[in-house]
Amino acid sequence: MTQATRRPPPAGRRSGRLLLVGAAGVLAVAGAACTAAAGLADAQAAVAFGALVAAGELARLTMPGNREVAPIGSAAALGYTLLLDVGGTPAVHPATQVVAVMAAGMTVGALPHLAVGRPPRLDAIARRLVAGALLAFAYRPLAPALFAGTGGGTGAWWAALGVMAVLVTAMLAVDVVMAAALRAEQVRTAFRVAVRDELRMAAPLGASVAASGILLALASHSMSLAALAVFAAPLLVTQVAFRKYAGIRATYLQTVRALARVTEVGGYVESGHSRRVSRLSLATGRELGMAEPELLELEYAALMHDIGQLSLRDPIPGGATVLTEPEQARRIAELGAEIISKTGVLDRVADIVRRQTDAYAGPETPPLAARIIKAANAYDDLVGGSSDRDRAAAALDRLRRGAGQEYDPAVLGALTLVIERAPSPARR
Repeated sequence: MTQATRRPPPAGRRSGRLLLVGAAGVLAVAGAACTAAAGLADAQAAVAFGALVAAGELARLTMPGNREVAPIGSAAALGYTLLLDVGGTPAVHPATQVVAVMAAGMTVGALPHLAVGRPPRLDAIARRLVAGALLAFAYRPLAPALFAGTGGGTGAWWAALGVMAVLVTAMLAVDVVMAAALRAEQVRTAFRVAVRDELRMAAPLGASVAASGILLALASHSMSLAALAVFAAPLLVTQVAFRKYAGIRATYLQTVRALARVTEVGGYVESGHSRRVSRLSLATGRELGMAEPELLELEYAALMHDIGQLSLRDPIPGGATVLTEPEQARRIAELGAEIISKTGVLDRVADIVRRQTDAYAGPETPPLAARIIKAANAYDDLVGGSSDRDRAAAALDRLRRGAGQEYDPAVLGALTLVIERAPSPARR
């Protein structure tokens, strides 16, 4: 199972991604063709906003969960879509020109990354383009009437703001659905769980982008194109904060993985055991519908589930705690939890590690993450890096004999599905 979450999904599971990329390609070509045929309206604004979109794509970042975002570029595209006027001059550009400017800006911003071997994720760019295009085709036909109405005073501006807010909210909802569909396809999780995770992860940054885009469009009325620099600055600060957050999470994970390697280097467990248990646990957790924050804790706990073995004077043969006395296994779990709790920031992870040896039918039901690690660890202790299907089947049969007592039947069912679904090399 060590490669199960690393490999690209099979062709049958990439249909949503291919459809989205194809739709974005058609929109980009159609937008460019229509703009070339009709001529570029409001050329100065188009170039200015397109340049900011390109700068935003150049400064894109990868958020936790391997989510690629470009908040500055997205805000610029949003502002250009919602533009009513520039310094009192009506903005008459059509939706097709919005699509063309977005596509051109995204392409220009991606070129430096391509030059240094960091190609952008096509599905992420395609999603941003399709979502922006949907908003443009819904809003741009309304823009002339909204601008004409703004001459009626403050109330008319509030009405225009309300229309913008409603349509932008609808666009963000569509974007969340597309992102959730792609994620569900990519990591094989339930769609409803993917929607919940996308809402949790995208809400803060999405709200910031939406507010900046709307303010950018409204401020252009009195500030002209100077509004681009003024309102891009707060979003840049937000992007820096999100980049630091993503960096901290990546550092945590790297540290945890390094700690997990200590037991392997010291000869306490088989090489690759912690990684196999972690990936098998994550796949099982997704099968059971665990949310992304829970999966992160599960990954940490699974990687460090055997760290308590460092306290042993004599290593367990093969590091297989499933074959040891229950009392010794509990002692190893307790010692591991004590080590983790000393970090002061991973208390929930420490509790999962402590409870990993508890029986499912015990006096208190262990947390789901602990039940998953108990089953995944037992399976890998019995199978190891072998790809022999008979050995895997025998291990699963042995675990099923403890279903309802030692092991959670629902966890064993999900674990079985994950193992049976993976090709043989994926269990190495």
